[in-house]
Amino acid sequence: MSLVKKPVTGMKDILPSEMQLRDYCIGVIKETYGEFGFCSIETPAVESLANLNSKQGGENEKLIFKIMKRGEKLNLDAARDENDLTDSGLRYDLTVPLVRFYANHAGELPSPFKALQMGNVWRADRPQKGRYRQFMQCDIDILGESSNLAEIELILATTTTLGRLGFKDFKIRINDRQILRAMAAYSGFSEDEYDNVFITLDKMDKIGIDGVYAELEKAGFGKDSISKYLELFKAAEGKDKLEGLSVIADMIGDFLAPEVKESLSDIITSVENTKTAQFDIEFDPTLVRGMSYYTGTIFEVAMPQYGGSCGGGGRYDRMVGKFLGQDTPACGFSIGFERIIMIMMDEGFRIPGERKKTAFLIEKGIKGEKLSEIIKEAQSLRAVGEQVLVVRMNKNKKFQKQQLTDQGYADFKDFYLKPLE
Repeated sequence: MSLVKKPVTGMKDILPSEMQLRDYCIGVIKETYGEFGFCSIETPAVESLANLNSKQGGENEKLIFKIMKRGEKLNLDAARDENDLTDSGLRYDLTVPLVRFYANHAGELPSPFKALQMGNVWRADRPQKGRYRQFMQCDIDILGESSNLAEIELILATTTTLGRLGFKDFKIRINDRQILRAMAAYSGFSEDEYDNVFITLDKMDKIGIDGVYAELEKAGFGKDSISKYLELFKAAEGKDKLEGLSVIADMIGDFLAPEVKESLSDIITSVENTKTAQFDIEFDPTLVRGMSYYTGTIFEVAMPQYGGSCGGGGRYDRMVGKFLGQDTPACGFSIGFERIIMIMMDEGFRIPGERKKTAFLIEKGIKGEKLSEIIKEAQSLRAVGEQVLVVRMNKNKKFQKQQLTDQGYADFKDFYLKPLE
C-alpha cells in the first residue's frame, strides 16, 4: 500500500527554512517573556468536551475536532446521538486549557501566576492563505492580579517581544467592555441587544459609520438609539489618545463608573512612559473583541501595513470561577504566531547573528582514513560555533549547491579522491 502524499486538508508540512525561523522566534519569545517573569507551562492537546463546550469559546465551539470514545466506553450499537460516541476533543485555543490547569493546581502556584503557553491548537475552519486547521498559539496570562498592573505588564511584554522580532510602527488598540456596555446603555439599547449591536460595531473599520447605521437600522433597532450611539464615535473621531476617552466619558456621564476611565488612562500613560519598542497605543471605542468571556480591558495589535491584526487579548475575570468555584481575576494576551511567521517570510527576514554555515561535499569514493580526516575537520569547526553539513556529492553538484544556498549555506568545501588540476 502506498502512502498518501498530501497532508490532511487544512494542515501543512513545515520545511526546514521555515522551521529554522519558527525556532528562532520561539527562542526570542520565551527569552523575552521570561525576563518579565512569565513561567512556561504545557497542557494536553486533548480536553474533555465538557470543558471545550463550556460556552467560553464563542464561535470556536462549533469548530471542535471531536474524538470518539475508546474501548469499553464506545458502544456503537447503543449510541443514539453524537454525545454517546464522543467525550473529548482537540483544544481550539489555549485559554480554556489554562483555566482548567489553574483550577487543578492553584494551590501549587504563586499568586499572581504569570503563565506562558505555546502550542498547537485545532479548529475545523475553512482553510485559506495563512490560515490552517492546525496552528500554533502563543499566550501569556496573569491570574490573580486584579489591578491594571496586569494589563500594563502584558502590553509591555508583548510589544517588547514584537520589537525584538523586528516589528515597529504598529499600534496597540485598547478599549474596555465596560465602556462598550455603558455607551450602549446611554444610547437606549436594552441589555439583551448589546451583543448584536457590538457585532455590527465590530465591522466599523470595514463598512464605516454609515454602514454601521444602515446595518443597525436593518436589524430593527430604533433610529434615535442608533443616532445617539453613533454620535459618540463621531465626537471621539480624530481625537488624540486620552482625549477621545475623556470626550466619551463626559458624554455618557453616570453610565460609566469613573474608575473605568481612570484605569484605562493609567494603562495608556504607563505604557507610553515605559515602552521600549517603536509603537503607538491608542484608545479605540470601536474595538470589540468577539470572545464573550471578556469582562473589562481589551486590546489588539494592529499592523495596517501588513493588512490586519497580529494578536490581541483582554481581561476575563469570571472565567476561572466556572472551573474553580470562585472568581479569580485573569488577563491574557495572545500573539498571532502564524501571522507573524508569514509576514517575516514574505519580508525575507534574516535571522540576526546567525551562525556561519558551511557545507562539506564529499565525493562518493572517499572513505576510510580520508573520510575520518574530513569529518575531524568538520568537528573542529563545529567546536567553535560553526554549523557544518557533511554530505556526499550528487551528480548534479550545481543543483545541489543551489539547494544548499537556499537553505542558508554560504561556504562550500569540495573533497575529491584526487585534487583538481
